[in-house]
Amino acid sequence: MKIAISVPEPVFRAAEKVARQQKKSRSQLYADAVAAYVAHHGDDGIREQLDALYEQSPSAVEPGLAAVQTRILPDETW
Repeated sequence: MKIAISVPEPVFRAAEKVARQQKKSRSQLYADAVAAYVAHHGDDGIREQLDALYEQSPSAVEPGLAAVQTRILPDETW
């Protein structure tokens, strides 16, 4: 996919230098950078989605599970 983007001149010069050092094309450098950004930020919003889901459902512990936990866990005073 071909795209056109604008970047500040200092960023462009730094990117050109890195591309030369790594013997990559400019396209490959930018593709790698975008892929890394997406990998790092790809999960953004998941917590918000889970929060919204949990707001719709009761959060009480199931009675059977609560009974098992009570039997298994030692008596502790907090």
